[in-house]
Amino acid sequence: MRRKSMTTSVLNVLLQPTMAGRRSPDKVFDGIVAKAERSTGGDRAAVKEFLDGMRVLNRRFAESPRLSPMGWQSVQGDLRLRIENRLRVQRLVTEHPEIAAEPIEKPVFIVGLPRTATTLAHNIIAKSADHRGPALWEWMFTDIDRGEEARRRRIKQTERLVGTFMRLAPAFKVIHPLNAEKPDECNYLLPHGTQHIARVHMPKYYEWIEQRDTLPDYEYLKVALQVLQYGRERKRWILKSPMHLDHLPEIRKVFPDATIVWTHRDPITVLGSLCSLVESSQVMHERNPDLHAIGATWLRIQATAIDRARKARVDWPRSSFVDVPYPWLAAEPHDKVPLLYERLGAKWTEADARTLDSVLARPGIGRQHEYELGRYGLTPQQVEDAFGDYPRMVEKLRLD
Repeated sequence: MRRKSMTTSVLNVLLQPTMAGRRSPDKVFDGIVAKAERSTGGDRAAVKEFLDGMRVLNRRFAESPRLSPMGWQSVQGDLRLRIENRLRVQRLVTEHPEIAAEPIEKPVFIVGLPRTATTLAHNIIAKSADHRGPALWEWMFTDIDRGEEARRRRIKQTERLVGTFMRLAPAFKVIHPLNAEKPDECNYLLPHGTQHIARVHMPKYYEWIEQRDTLPDYEYLKVALQVLQYGRERKRWILKSPMHLDHLPEIRKVFPDATIVWTHRDPITVLGSLCSLVESSQVMHERNPDLHAIGATWLRIQATAIDRARKARVDWPRSSFVDVPYPWLAAEPHDKVPLLYERLGAKWTEADARTLDSVLARPGIGRQHEYELGRYGLTPQQVEDAFGDYPRMVEKLRLD
Protein backbone atom coordinates (compact mmCIF):
# COMPACT_ATOMS: atom_id res chain seq x y z
CA MET A 1 0.00 0.00 0.00
CA ARG A 2 1.49 3.32 -1.11
CA ARG A 3 1.35 5.73 1.84
CA LYS A 4 2.96 8.84 0.33
CA SER A 5 2.90 10.29 -3.17
CA MET A 6 5.89 11.60 -5.09
CA THR A 7 4.20 15.01 -4.96
CA THR A 8 4.62 15.06 -1.19
CA SER A 9 8.36 14.44 -1.52
CA VAL A 10 8.72 17.21 -4.11
CA LEU A 11 6.71 19.66 -2.00
CA ASN A 12 8.88 18.93 1.03
CA VAL A 13 11.86 20.20 -0.96
CA LEU A 14 10.08 23.24 -2.40
CA LEU A 15 8.53 24.25 0.94
CA GLN A 16 11.71 23.97 2.98
CA PRO A 17 12.08 27.79 3.24
CA THR A 18 8.69 28.04 4.99
CA MET A 19 10.07 26.09 7.95
CA ALA A 20 11.63 29.32 9.21
CA GLY A 21 8.24 30.16 10.66
CA ARG A 22 8.66 27.39 13.22
CA ARG A 23 11.19 29.56 15.03
CA SER A 24 8.50 32.13 15.81
CA PRO A 25 5.24 30.15 16.07
CA ASP A 26 3.42 32.87 18.02
CA LYS A 27 4.03 35.38 15.24
CA VAL A 28 2.72 32.90 12.67
CA PHE A 29 -0.29 32.20 14.87
CA ASP A 30 -1.10 35.87 15.39
CA GLY A 31 -1.08 36.34 11.62
CA ILE A 32 -3.55 33.48 11.18
CA VAL A 33 -5.90 34.91 13.81
CA ALA A 34 -5.77 38.42 12.33
CA LYS A 35 -6.67 37.15 8.85
CA ALA A 36 -9.42 34.92 10.25
CA GLU A 37 -10.92 37.79 12.18
CA ARG A 38 -11.00 39.99 9.07
CA SER A 39 -12.47 37.30 6.84
CA THR A 40 -15.23 36.19 9.23
CA GLY A 41 -16.10 39.36 11.11
CA GLY A 42 -15.73 37.47 14.37
CA ASP A 43 -14.40 38.83 17.64
CA ARG A 44 -11.24 37.19 18.93
CA ALA A 45 -11.88 38.48 22.46
CA ALA A 46 -15.11 36.48 22.60
CA VAL A 47 -13.28 33.18 21.92
CA LYS A 48 -10.09 33.85 23.87
CA GLU A 49 -10.04 30.45 25.60
CA PHE A 50 -10.40 28.69 22.26
CA LEU A 51 -7.56 30.71 20.72
CA ASP A 52 -5.31 30.19 23.75
CA GLY A 53 -5.69 26.45 23.26
CA MET A 54 -5.00 26.69 19.54
CA ARG A 55 -1.85 28.66 20.31
CA VAL A 56 -0.62 25.83 22.53
CA LEU A 57 -1.33 23.34 19.76
CA ASN A 58 0.58 25.46 17.24
CA ARG A 59 3.59 25.63 19.56
CA ARG A 60 3.59 21.85 20.01
CA PHE A 61 3.48 21.35 16.25
CA ALA A 62 6.33 23.82 15.74
CA GLU A 63 8.64 22.13 18.23
CA SER A 64 8.19 18.64 16.79
CA PRO A 65 11.68 17.54 15.62
CA ARG A 66 10.37 15.31 12.82
CA LEU A 67 7.88 17.80 11.35
CA SER A 68 8.29 18.12 7.58
CA PRO A 69 7.76 21.27 5.46
CA MET A 70 4.61 19.69 4.02
CA GLY A 71 3.46 18.86 7.53
CA TRP A 72 4.04 22.43 8.73
CA GLN A 73 1.99 23.83 5.86
CA SER A 74 -0.75 21.27 6.41
CA VAL A 75 -1.18 21.99 10.12
CA GLN A 76 -1.18 25.75 9.50
CA GLY A 77 -3.98 25.29 6.99
CA ASP A 78 -5.93 23.16 9.44
CA LEU A 79 -5.51 25.71 12.24
CA ARG A 80 -6.68 28.49 9.92
CA LEU A 81 -9.87 26.61 9.02
CA ARG A 82 -10.65 25.77 12.65
CA ILE A 83 -10.09 29.33 13.81
CA GLU A 84 -12.16 30.80 10.99
CA ASN A 85 -14.97 28.37 11.80
CA ARG A 86 -14.94 29.25 15.50
CA LEU A 87 -15.03 32.97 14.79
CA ARG A 88 -17.83 32.48 12.25
CA VAL A 89 -19.94 30.56 14.77
CA GLN A 90 -19.28 33.21 17.41
CA ARG A 91 -20.39 35.99 15.05
CA LEU A 92 -23.56 34.15 14.05
CA VAL A 93 -24.65 33.63 17.65
CA THR A 94 -24.02 37.31 18.36
CA GLU A 95 -26.06 38.37 15.32
CA HIS A 96 -28.81 35.80 15.93
CA PRO A 97 -29.06 35.22 19.70
CA GLU A 98 -32.12 33.02 19.12
CA ILE A 99 -29.72 30.33 17.85
CA ALA A 100 -28.86 29.59 21.48
CA ALA A 101 -32.49 28.56 22.08
CA GLU A 102 -32.43 25.83 19.41
CA PRO A 103 -33.14 22.51 21.19
CA ILE A 104 -30.75 19.64 20.47
CA GLU A 105 -32.92 16.69 21.41
CA LYS A 106 -31.91 13.08 21.98
CA PRO A 107 -28.75 13.10 19.86
CA VAL A 108 -27.01 9.80 19.12
CA PHE A 109 -23.26 9.53 19.67
CA ILE A 110 -21.61 6.60 17.87
CA VAL A 111 -18.46 5.67 19.75
CA GLY A 112 -15.96 2.82 19.88
CA LEU A 113 -12.35 2.07 19.17
CA PRO A 114 -11.26 3.12 15.67
CA ARG A 115 -11.76 0.42 13.02
CA THR A 116 -14.83 -1.05 14.77
CA ALA A 117 -17.37 -0.18 12.04
CA THR A 118 -18.33 3.16 13.56
CA THR A 119 -18.19 4.67 10.07
CA LEU A 120 -20.48 1.99 8.69
CA ALA A 121 -22.97 2.54 11.53
CA HIS A 122 -22.80 6.30 11.01
CA ASN A 123 -23.35 6.05 7.25
CA ILE A 124 -26.46 3.93 7.78
CA ILE A 125 -28.12 5.66 10.74
CA ALA A 126 -27.43 9.26 9.68
CA LYS A 127 -29.17 8.75 6.34
CA SER A 128 -32.58 7.92 7.77
CA ALA A 129 -35.29 10.42 6.92
CA ASP A 130 -35.69 11.53 10.55
CA HIS A 131 -31.96 11.73 11.22
CA ARG A 132 -29.15 14.08 10.28
CA GLY A 133 -25.39 13.75 10.48
CA PRO A 134 -23.32 16.85 9.70
CA ALA A 135 -21.47 16.43 6.43
CA LEU A 136 -17.74 17.04 6.25
CA TRP A 137 -18.28 20.43 4.58
CA GLU A 138 -20.61 21.51 7.40
CA TRP A 139 -18.00 20.70 10.05
CA MET A 140 -15.43 22.76 8.16
CA PHE A 141 -17.71 25.68 7.20
CA THR A 142 -20.38 25.75 9.90
CA ASP A 143 -23.03 28.30 8.95
CA ILE A 144 -26.74 29.02 8.76
CA ASP A 145 -28.61 28.28 5.54
CA ARG A 146 -27.49 30.83 2.94
CA GLY A 147 -29.05 29.22 -0.09
CA GLU A 148 -28.04 26.63 -2.66
CA GLU A 149 -25.35 28.72 -4.35
CA ALA A 150 -23.48 29.27 -1.07
CA ARG A 151 -23.90 25.59 -0.22
CA ARG A 152 -22.39 24.46 -3.51
CA ARG A 153 -19.49 26.90 -3.07
CA ARG A 154 -18.64 25.49 0.36
CA ILE A 155 -18.90 21.94 -0.92
CA LYS A 156 -16.48 22.75 -3.75
CA GLN A 157 -14.04 24.30 -1.28
CA THR A 158 -14.17 21.14 0.81
CA GLU A 159 -13.79 18.93 -2.26
CA ARG A 160 -10.62 20.79 -3.21
CA LEU A 161 -9.20 20.28 0.27
CA VAL A 162 -10.15 16.60 0.25
CA GLY A 163 -8.77 16.09 -3.25
CA THR A 164 -5.43 17.61 -2.31
CA PHE A 165 -5.18 15.47 0.81
CA MET A 166 -6.03 12.27 -1.07
CA ARG A 167 -3.41 12.99 -3.72
CA LEU A 168 -0.73 13.57 -1.09
CA ALA A 169 -1.77 10.62 1.10
CA PRO A 170 -3.14 8.00 -1.34
CA ALA A 171 -3.38 5.32 1.35
CA PHE A 172 -6.46 7.06 2.73
CA LYS A 173 -8.39 6.10 -0.39
CA VAL A 174 -8.26 2.61 1.11
CA ILE A 175 -8.15 3.32 4.83
CA HIS A 176 -10.62 6.16 5.29
CA PRO A 177 -11.91 7.81 2.10
CA LEU A 178 -13.34 11.30 2.54
CA ASN A 179 -16.34 12.82 0.82
CA ALA A 180 -17.36 16.46 1.28
CA GLU A 181 -21.09 15.69 1.23
CA LYS A 182 -21.14 12.63 3.48
CA PRO A 183 -21.53 12.64 7.27
CA ASP A 184 -18.16 12.62 8.98
CA GLU A 185 -16.55 12.77 12.41
CA CYS A 186 -16.93 15.52 15.00
CA ASN A 187 -13.09 15.67 15.03
CA TYR A 188 -13.28 18.16 12.16
CA LEU A 189 -14.98 20.64 14.50
CA LEU A 190 -13.72 19.78 17.99
CA PRO A 191 -10.54 21.80 18.54
CA HIS A 192 -8.45 19.36 20.54
CA GLY A 193 -7.86 15.67 20.83
CA THR A 194 -5.83 12.76 19.63
CA GLN A 195 -6.62 13.54 15.98
CA HIS A 196 -3.65 15.92 16.08
CA ILE A 197 -1.35 13.23 17.50
CA ALA A 198 -2.31 11.06 14.56
CA ARG A 199 -0.60 13.63 12.34
CA VAL A 200 2.50 14.42 14.41
CA HIS A 201 4.02 12.62 17.40
CA MET A 202 3.64 15.22 20.18
CA PRO A 203 4.08 13.79 23.71
CA LYS A 204 3.85 17.25 25.32
CA TYR A 205 0.56 17.96 23.59
CA TYR A 206 -0.82 14.63 24.79
CA GLU A 207 0.20 15.50 28.35
CA TRP A 208 -1.52 18.87 27.95
CA ILE A 209 -4.85 17.50 26.70
CA GLU A 210 -4.81 14.88 29.45
CA GLN A 211 -4.90 17.71 32.03
CA ARG A 212 -7.25 20.00 30.11
CA ASP A 213 -10.96 20.59 30.77
CA THR A 214 -12.77 19.47 27.60
CA LEU A 215 -16.23 20.64 28.63
CA PRO A 216 -15.91 23.86 26.54
CA ASP A 217 -15.24 21.73 23.46
CA TYR A 218 -18.58 19.96 23.85
CA GLU A 219 -20.36 23.22 24.58
CA TYR A 220 -18.93 24.47 21.28
CA LEU A 221 -20.14 21.29 19.59
CA LYS A 222 -23.67 21.99 20.82
CA VAL A 223 -23.54 25.60 19.58
CA ALA A 224 -22.34 24.39 16.17
CA LEU A 225 -25.29 21.99 15.97
CA GLN A 226 -27.64 24.82 16.92
CA VAL A 227 -26.21 26.92 14.08
CA LEU A 228 -26.66 24.06 11.61
CA GLN A 229 -30.22 23.49 12.84
CA TYR A 230 -31.27 27.15 12.84
CA GLY A 231 -33.85 27.87 10.13
CA ARG A 232 -33.76 24.25 8.93
CA GLU A 233 -35.97 21.22 9.53
CA ARG A 234 -35.27 19.70 12.93
CA LYS A 235 -34.06 16.13 12.89
CA ARG A 236 -32.30 13.85 15.35
CA TRP A 237 -28.55 14.45 15.26
CA ILE A 238 -26.33 11.44 14.62
CA LEU A 239 -22.74 12.15 15.69
CA LYS A 240 -19.64 10.03 15.55
CA SER A 241 -16.04 9.94 16.75
CA PRO A 242 -13.86 7.37 18.49
CA MET A 243 -12.59 10.27 20.62
CA HIS A 244 -15.97 10.55 22.34
CA LEU A 245 -15.08 7.45 24.36
CA ASP A 246 -12.74 9.63 26.41
CA HIS A 247 -15.41 12.24 27.12
CA LEU A 248 -18.65 10.56 28.18
CA PRO A 249 -18.96 12.75 31.32
CA GLU A 250 -18.75 15.91 29.19
CA ILE A 251 -21.31 14.52 26.74
CA ARG A 252 -23.73 13.80 29.57
CA LYS A 253 -23.40 17.34 30.97
CA VAL A 254 -23.99 19.04 27.62
CA PHE A 255 -26.38 16.48 26.06
CA PRO A 256 -28.16 14.83 29.04
CA ASP A 257 -30.68 12.96 26.88
CA ALA A 258 -28.07 11.52 24.47
CA THR A 259 -27.96 7.88 23.45
CA ILE A 260 -24.57 6.21 23.08
CA VAL A 261 -24.12 3.56 20.39
CA TRP A 262 -20.91 1.74 21.32
CA THR A 263 -19.37 -0.58 18.74
CA HIS A 264 -17.09 -3.34 20.07
CA ARG A 265 -14.37 -5.41 18.42
CA ASP A 266 -11.33 -7.39 19.53
CA PRO A 267 -8.65 -4.74 20.24
CA ILE A 268 -5.88 -7.02 18.96
CA THR A 269 -7.40 -6.71 15.49
CA VAL A 270 -8.15 -3.03 15.95
CA LEU A 271 -4.67 -1.89 17.01
CA GLY A 272 -2.80 -3.13 13.95
CA SER A 273 -5.23 -1.40 11.61
CA LEU A 274 -5.24 1.79 13.67
CA CYS A 275 -1.45 2.01 13.78
CA SER A 276 -1.35 1.59 10.01
CA LEU A 277 -3.80 4.48 9.66
CA VAL A 278 -1.67 6.68 11.95
CA GLU A 279 1.48 5.79 10.02
CA SER A 280 -0.21 6.83 6.78
CA SER A 281 -1.13 10.17 8.34
CA GLN A 282 2.24 10.81 9.96
CA VAL A 283 4.22 9.98 6.83
CA MET A 284 2.60 13.01 5.22
CA HIS A 285 3.49 15.29 8.14
CA GLU A 286 6.77 13.92 9.51
CA ARG A 287 10.15 12.78 8.31
CA ASN A 288 10.60 9.08 9.03
CA PRO A 289 7.85 8.50 11.61
CA ASP A 290 8.86 6.41 14.62
CA LEU A 291 6.76 3.27 14.14
CA HIS A 292 7.36 1.89 17.63
CA ALA A 293 6.35 5.26 19.11
CA ILE A 294 3.13 4.96 17.13
CA GLY A 295 2.48 1.54 18.63
CA ALA A 296 3.23 2.52 22.22
CA THR A 297 1.34 5.82 22.02
CA TRP A 298 -1.83 4.51 20.45
CA LEU A 299 -1.97 1.42 22.62
CA ARG A 300 -1.94 3.74 25.63
CA ILE A 301 -4.49 6.14 24.14
CA GLN A 302 -7.00 3.47 23.25
CA ALA A 303 -6.63 1.35 26.38
CA THR A 304 -7.08 4.49 28.48
CA ALA A 305 -10.17 5.51 26.50
CA ILE A 306 -11.81 2.11 27.01
CA ASP A 307 -11.06 2.16 30.73
CA ARG A 308 -12.46 5.66 31.18
CA ALA A 309 -15.58 4.95 29.14
CA ARG A 310 -16.37 1.75 31.06
CA LYS A 311 -16.09 3.64 34.34
CA ALA A 312 -18.07 6.65 33.12
CA ARG A 313 -21.03 4.67 31.77
CA VAL A 314 -21.85 3.52 35.30
CA ASP A 315 -23.21 7.02 35.96
CA TRP A 316 -25.57 6.88 32.98
CA PRO A 317 -28.97 5.16 32.81
CA ARG A 318 -28.50 1.69 31.35
CA SER A 319 -31.02 2.53 28.63
CA SER A 320 -28.72 5.27 27.32
CA PHE A 321 -26.28 2.71 25.88
CA VAL A 322 -26.68 0.41 22.90
CA ASP A 323 -23.78 -2.05 22.67
CA VAL A 324 -23.10 -3.25 19.12
CA PRO A 325 -20.74 -6.20 18.53
CA TYR A 326 -18.72 -5.83 15.33
CA PRO A 327 -20.40 -8.85 13.61
CA TRP A 328 -23.76 -7.07 13.84
CA LEU A 329 -22.51 -4.64 11.21
CA ALA A 330 -19.88 -6.70 9.41
CA ALA A 331 -21.59 -10.11 9.20
CA GLU A 332 -25.30 -9.80 10.10
CA PRO A 333 -26.36 -6.27 9.12
CA HIS A 334 -29.73 -7.16 7.60
CA ASP A 335 -30.82 -8.93 10.78
CA LYS A 336 -29.18 -6.70 13.36
CA VAL A 337 -29.40 -3.13 12.04
CA PRO A 338 -33.23 -3.11 12.33
CA LEU A 339 -32.75 -4.25 15.93
CA LEU A 340 -30.31 -1.39 16.47
CA TYR A 341 -32.95 1.05 15.20
CA GLU A 342 -35.50 -0.45 17.57
CA ARG A 343 -33.17 0.11 20.52
CA LEU A 344 -32.67 3.71 19.41
CA GLY A 345 -36.41 4.25 19.36
CA ALA A 346 -36.18 4.86 15.62
CA LYS A 347 -38.47 3.49 12.92
CA TRP A 348 -36.96 1.07 10.40
CA THR A 349 -38.41 1.64 6.93
CA GLU A 350 -38.07 0.26 3.44
CA ALA A 351 -36.02 3.34 2.58
CA ASP A 352 -33.62 2.45 5.41
CA ALA A 353 -33.33 -1.08 4.05
CA ARG A 354 -32.40 0.33 0.64
CA THR A 355 -29.85 2.63 2.29
CA LEU A 356 -28.32 -0.35 4.06
CA ASP A 357 -28.00 -2.25 0.78
CA SER A 358 -26.44 0.81 -0.87
CA VAL A 359 -23.87 1.28 1.88
CA LEU A 360 -22.94 -2.40 1.94
CA ALA A 361 -22.54 -2.48 -1.85
CA ARG A 362 -19.69 0.04 -1.78
CA PRO A 363 -16.06 -1.09 -1.64
CA GLY A 364 -15.11 -2.04 1.91
CA ILE A 365 -13.19 0.53 3.90
CA GLY A 366 -9.91 -0.95 5.01
CA ARG A 367 -10.29 -4.40 3.44
CA GLN A 368 -6.88 -3.97 1.78
CA HIS A 369 -5.48 -2.51 4.94
CA GLU A 370 -2.46 -4.04 6.68
CA TYR A 371 -2.80 -5.30 10.25
CA GLU A 372 0.80 -5.87 11.34
CA LEU A 373 1.20 -5.41 15.09
CA GLY A 374 4.89 -6.33 14.98
CA ARG A 375 5.61 -3.47 12.59
CA TYR A 376 4.75 -1.12 15.46
CA GLY A 377 6.66 -2.93 18.18
CA LEU A 378 3.57 -4.59 19.64
CA THR A 379 2.58 -8.17 20.37
CA PRO A 380 -0.92 -9.60 20.81
CA GLN A 381 -0.09 -10.29 24.45
CA GLN A 382 0.83 -6.65 25.07
CA VAL A 383 -2.47 -5.52 23.62
CA GLU A 384 -4.43 -8.08 25.62
CA ASP A 385 -2.66 -7.06 28.83
CA ALA A 386 -3.31 -3.35 28.20
CA PHE A 387 -7.05 -3.84 27.77
CA GLY A 388 -7.58 -6.11 30.77
CA ASP A 389 -10.87 -8.01 30.63
CA TYR A 390 -12.30 -5.90 27.78
CA PRO A 391 -11.52 -8.54 25.08
CA ARG A 392 -13.48 -11.09 27.12
CA MET A 393 -16.39 -8.67 27.35
CA VAL A 394 -16.29 -8.20 23.57
CA GLU A 395 -16.34 -11.97 23.04
CA LYS A 396 -19.29 -12.34 25.41
CA LEU A 397 -21.23 -9.66 23.53
CA ARG A 398 -20.50 -11.46 20.26
CA LEU A 399 -21.88 -14.73 21.59
CA ASP A 400 -24.97 -13.33 23.32
